[in-house]
Amino acid sequence: MRDRAAREARFQQSELRKRYAKLTPREREVLPFVVSGFANKNTAAELGNSGFTIGIQRGQVMRKMGAQSLAELIRMADRLGIHALDRNC
Repeated sequence: MRDRAAREARFQQSELRKRYAKLTPREREVLPFVVSGFANKNTAAELGNSGFTIGIQRGQVMRKMGAQSLAELIRMADRLGIHALDRNC
């Protein structure tokens, strides 16, 4: 029983890494801001982009990661070892 659970956990982690690998470098930059709760305009100011562009990239991150909600994306990022940013950036 434990072996099956361990295999399932490894499979899920592998699938999560595959999804993350599909993100562009810019989407990977945006992800920590999203999971930290930064607004699009704040993320845009930090990354030198428009809020509109960040909104599109944020949507692409959600779609490619297969996250149905921000809470689910946060859990995924945590499992990948992607940590929230300091809100005082």
